[in-house]
Amino acid sequence: MNDIQDIHLEFLRAGPAHNQLLSPLAPYMALCGADGPVMVHLPFEHAQLLNRLNRLRYEVGGVPVAASQRQAELQELGDAIGRVLGKIPALVSALRCARADTSRLVNIQLKISAFELGLVPFEATMAPADTSGSGAPLLLRTLTSMTREIRRGEPLKFEWNRAPKILFAFASPPDLPAVPAQAHLEALRRAIDPWVKIKDSRADSVVEVGKLLTVLKNASARSISDACQADDYTHVHILAHGAPLPNAENRRFGVVLAQEGDPNGSVVVDGQSLAMALKSMNSNGRAKAPPTVVTLATCDSGNTDSVLTPGGSIAHELHAQDIPWVIASQFPLWMEASNRFAEVLYRGLLAGDDPRWALHQVRQRLRIDLPDTHDWASIVAYAAIAPDLDLQVDAFRTRQTKRSMEIKFDRMDELAGQNEADAAKRKARDAKAGSALDTLCLAIRASLAAWSDGLGAQRDAKERAERKGMQGASEKRIAIAYELFSQPAPGSAASTGPSDPRGANGGGAAPAAPSAAATPAAPDASAAYRIASTEAYRRSREFYAAALKAEPTNHWVMTQFLSISATPALAADAAALDALRLRYGRWWLVARQLAEWQLHGAAVNDRVWAHGTLAELELLGAVYAGESFDTGKAQEAIADHCRQIRELASPDPFPAFSTQRQFRRYTDQWARPEWAPLAQAALAALESQATG
Repeated sequence: MNDIQDIHLEFLRAGPAHNQLLSPLAPYMALCGADGPVMVHLPFEHAQLLNRLNRLRYEVGGVPVAASQRQAELQELGDAIGRVLGKIPALVSALRCARADTSRLVNIQLKISAFELGLVPFEATMAPADTSGSGAPLLLRTLTSMTREIRRGEPLKFEWNRAPKILFAFASPPDLPAVPAQAHLEALRRAIDPWVKIKDSRADSVVEVGKLLTVLKNASARSISDACQADDYTHVHILAHGAPLPNAENRRFGVVLAQEGDPNGSVVVDGQSLAMALKSMNSNGRAKAPPTVVTLATCDSGNTDSVLTPGGSIAHELHAQDIPWVIASQFPLWMEASNRFAEVLYRGLLAGDDPRWALHQVRQRLRIDLPDTHDWASIVAYAAIAPDLDLQVDAFRTRQTKRSMEIKFDRMDELAGQNEADAAKRKARDAKAGSALDTLCLAIRASLAAWSDGLGAQRDAKERAERKGMQGASEKRIAIAYELFSQPAPGSAASTGPSDPRGANGGGAAPAAPSAAATPAAPDASAAYRIASTEAYRRSREFYAAALKAEPTNHWVMTQFLSISATPALAADAAALDALRLRYGRWWLVARQLAEWQLHGAAVNDRVWAHGTLAELELLGAVYAGESFDTGKAQEAIADHCRQIRELASPDPFPAFSTQRQFRRYTDQWARPEWAPLAQAALAALESQATG
């Protein structure tokens, strides 16, 4: 993902935020970067600008506005704004420098509190003179974006890295054209798909979708408030019509929602009321964290229109009420544009893209897919950009990447028959399942490759080691899945003969109950799966080596490298094991020492994983320690480390589960007589604690 540079541009004037009209005579102080203030004037009379903005509404008084007139108006307005921005030397200089660096996105962070400035379509700005692309739309140039922000006394604090939960609320009163609710629902469903557990039955899939996405039909302000009271939503997507507020002295816009208690009624809700509905309280009376992102697929939701009284557009009001990111539309938005807006934006946000980058992608897609509209310029984003937003976004992307990987691996384990808890649901290892496995592996590798080379890994060696290590762990699981596919399916006649690898090694768990659909893999397919498995083991070793190069003192990475190198797939005989001991015996000693040092003075969580590493290193001593290795002492040490894991990690079951899963690999997929009793000792200690 590209790096992001924010260019801070603020417009100030004297007086309150409301009750001042635009005028070429009104002076505004522009502040950009470290340069001194520059006095600028906007070349618009207030009434004139309102008339010109009306011509961007596609139709006026029921009469369509010709496309040529709309495009000409957009060009003229953009040119006028571009000339104003061109008078700010620091901005022009920053844009000129930014254009020379094509590796980063440039975001103009526009701070405006005066309501009349909210009317100005800054997003339609043409590139100022003396910058590359002069005369063309600034935000359609390569890697340029723009956000708005309300001036505050203190920066708005929020946490971007939260487990995502989306509320989709829509209202479509019978007296208005139907909103494209189904299209938006499908767009959101596709966006969350990588994080939805894969289930075979529709009913089970609906349950899993409901854990990430709540749909609120015929939404009212009250029902939105109740939903936000009942759950913690990170994202709220509202699809509804926009309309002028009734009985307002000056025209301002609201969102048309259902009327509480009347399924056929409707009410126009203003921004302040909507903000109150979105910001709920805990049962103890303390305020809950509001949604991080609110998206309004609503015409005029970013339209200020009247500036005479306090209160701006809906988006302005929500942002003023401390909702960090509010993305809306300043003009009427075509339904097809709203569909594209929802899909592109949420797909990017949930994948962990920076919201500034996702916003840029939305504009690009709208311009490419809907060239006869100016919806790309209609999108406005009121956004709080914390100094550490890039770090928060990177942490969120890591969370989402790991979660999506676990979803895919869970499905892979089902296809390979590793989930033995429910034998009835195990899949036949046939061509269809093999194709699904291949697809999952490709998706996992592509996702991890993009994440592994991200900004977080470039900035920090420890983070780079963790990501390369995760790639190594993923290849290990892929190798095991392909290895299982190369074998006869559990319960088939072929699985019980002398050719069964587990039977030949004398290790592993008892066969699971037979699957009715299970059939042995074809000989040629089995050979292909074995080759794929061996290749994945090699890739795993390479990734662990890369992680160790990034952080040479990481004892977990070193241990995993030693473990994978000693697997039967990569060290098939005694001669290969002897070569490993000669080459990496000292690594084994270093890894033990590093892990033992971490036990002293480290946090509890770090000590838990250090015990897991030491238990595994005791087992690997059967290969790397040489003639001095004592199996009995190693068994005692392993049992003690496993007991420590249980005691320190309680009540979190994951460390013990992860350790059990690793040691089962030594008895099943990686069975060797050298370490068989040691693996059994670890499992016995972990399982006795689990049931004791």
